[in-house]
Amino acid sequence: MKLKGIVPRTWRLIKKIFIFLFFFQLFYILLLRWVDPPFTITQMGSMVHGWFNGYGFKRDYVDMEAISFHARLAVIASEDQLFVDHGGFDWKSIEKAMEYNKKKPNRTRGASTISQQVAKNVFLWQGRSWLRKGLEVYFTKMIEWIWGKRRILEVYLNVIEMGKGVYGIEAAAQAYFSKPASALTAREAAMIAACLPNPVKFTVKPASARVKSRTPFILRQMNNLKNDTDILKVIQ
Repeated sequence: MKLKGIVPRTWRLIKKIFIFLFFFQLFYILLLRWVDPPFTITQMGSMVHGWFNGYGFKRDYVDMEAISFHARLAVIASEDQLFVDHGGFDWKSIEKAMEYNKKKPNRTRGASTISQQVAKNVFLWQGRSWLRKGLEVYFTKMIEWIWGKRRILEVYLNVIEMGKGVYGIEAAAQAYFSKPASALTAREAAMIAACLPNPVKFTVKPASARVKSRTPFILRQMNNLKNDTDILKVIQ
């Protein structure tokens, strides 16, 4: 009799917890439509690691208006040229990455869009588990629906890692070029964008071989995209 009573109560408690978590995360997503994320799991880990290893932690959120047009364009040119067109996922790139990973299982190629990277960095943790991937799909679609492209890009430029212990375009601009993000030139913005696949390995200052070789490519792509009307609607 006792067991029969415990099971329903436990199930009711579990349902209440899930309902609370659902509405809490929904409220948090809505709140971040206007408020900057106070912290992320990735940043917290980096903060602790930076303190122990002596390189510290740099982060300074700024509004989109305080970010150079070149920086806004550079990350799209480098990371996700279909950003303004897709609904959160670049399915062709995902298919190509899956084929590549099948052929070369020891090398993994990602196909994350800017929206996916924001979902992962703001709401989740680093890793490749199916649970995290499933949650990434959910949060990616939610921010696409609730935030819109301009807010997603603004958050991306503020939370993404851009060097060892350096988070966001303002901190990167100050760390590498001793100037605010609003004053970044096209080349400087392209150099920062060039490090994004692995900002710890591909250093901006001194410029790693990857940053040196990729910067001219990003500059060409920026020149190709700078008059795209759909992109301009988001970044201007």
